[in-house]
Amino acid sequence: MRRNIVALSVVFAVGFSAIAFRPAETRDLKLALLKYNGGGDWYANPTALPNLSKYCNVKLGMKLDPDYATVDVGSLDLFNYPFVHMTGHGNVVFSSQEAQNLRKYLLGGGFLHIDDNYGMDPYIRTAMKEIFPELEWIELPFEHEIYHQTFKFQKGLPKVHEHDQNPAQGFGLLWEGRLICFYSFESDLGDGWEDQDVHNDPPNVRERALQMGANIIQYAFGS
Repeated sequence: MRRNIVALSVVFAVGFSAIAFRPAETRDLKLALLKYNGGGDWYANPTALPNLSKYCNVKLGMKLDPDYATVDVGSLDLFNYPFVHMTGHGNVVFSSQEAQNLRKYLLGGGFLHIDDNYGMDPYIRTAMKEIFPELEWIELPFEHEIYHQTFKFQKGLPKVHEHDQNPAQGFGLLWEGRLICFYSFESDLGDGWEDQDVHNDPPNVRERALQMGANIIQYAFGS
């Protein structure tokens, strides 16, 4: 279901925190990168979010600050950002406090995009299962709204980089019918968002990666 307003509303023992955003009214809003433990390179693709923010500003008329935020998974600062991006190549470990914090964030209206930068898959599946033992990853059908925002992806996620000759797949965690986490697998979207001289991808491949990224942002924030 498309959300016209992204609202984060979470009750803590120490008080109440809530924020609400509309894309057209956004001022100095930042995307956030999730910092986690376990040895995985959470900091991979440093130019990805700035480029995606600029692209969304041009193509979607948003007002995102390209200087993205970095937020620890266990920090209350997480609740300042309606969209959080997570990437890496390796291990992911959440403490019980971090898992509880991320669960509250997602159930309260936050949105997490996980982009496997190759090698992250078995670790993130285990880590997210600890957060949501009652949920299973669902491969989203090509008809899902996330593929049909401003840009149309009739066959789902674009393939940016080839690794194991497997198709790109988009998985989701749904809570009461709401997509709270989107997981892009075998796609390498973040690589396609980086500066062109980093990976030297063909312009059309990079453009499709940025278009899909813009769709994810548009879906997460509503329209």
